Amino acid sequence: MNVASASVLQSRSRYSLSYAQIGVSALLLFATLLLYARTIAGLVHEWWVNPDYSHGLLVPFAVAYLLYRKKDQLAKLPVRPAALGIAIILFSQMLNLLGALGAEFFLQRFSLLLFIAGGVLFLCGWKHLRQTSFALFLLLLAIPLPAIIFNMLALPLQFIASTWAEGVLRFCSIPVYRDGNVLTLANQILNVSEACSGIRSLMSLFTLAVMIAYFLRGQWWWRALFVASSVPIAIVANSIRVAGTGVLTLWFGPAAAEGFYHAFSGWVIFLIAFAVLSAESMALQRWVVNRAPGAAQ
Repeated sequence: MNVASASVLQSRSRYSLSYAQIGVSALLLFATLLLYARTIAGLVHEWWVNPDYSHGLLVPFAVAYLLYRKKDQLAKLPVRPAALGIAIILFSQMLNLLGALGAEFFLQRFSLLLFIAGGVLFLCGWKHLRQTSFALFLLLLAIPLPAIIFNMLALPLQFIASTWAEGVLRFCSIPVYRDGNVLTLANQILNVSEACSGIRSLMSLFTLAVMIAYFLRGQWWWRALFVASSVPIAIVANSIRVAGTGVLTLWFGPAAAEGFYHAFSGWVIFLIAFAVLSAESMALQRWVVNRAPGAAQ
């Protein structure tokens, strides 16, 4: 009888704790919507209108899928709330206030991630935060960079794209003169602008590489090398696109460097770059499987 009573009390204790966690979770969710409604709406709007971050539209669905796959694993983890989560939440609100006062959207959006991380840590503990850290990292990749960092990355990429495109055109015996990021052809001047720097395809391809690497088997450093390989693939692909635009302008005139044809070529080159990345992932996975113990048996 005493054993049964103790079992009932323990069961009630677990249920009451679960209800308390649900209540606090609902409160934090309401606080998130209240504090970050405009931030979330602005972020989604930028994903929709800014081609450099259009991959952000896919990230929430990828995050939802990852969390769904981990739901059983997360359910088995012990719930050990950490008080440090409150400190992280308070720090996130300091960043949110600084971002609002300085009109710095990156700080406001980054503070949202800190708020979520602090909430997970406060409600569930370090093990839950560790298991959801990859999902938070994906969301970080979908946050537009500050303008100063974006420009620091875009400018070198413009010079790389124009320099490599010049080499490709000369290899094709097409006369070209390069002055900085401007290519002068016989009948057209190509200005490798910020939009043509390749940073758009670079950020999208890098995010896709991170997603693919998550599902690859093998040691972490192989997957890190795979993710890093997306950078030269994107740069080479963009340089080929710029050179190809120069060739098309010789054949079809300046219209080939503008409007629909220019945008369509960008999509084609990105799909080719993604195909190369996918082929690399399959080759890497096959190599890892063949090297596994017992593979030769």
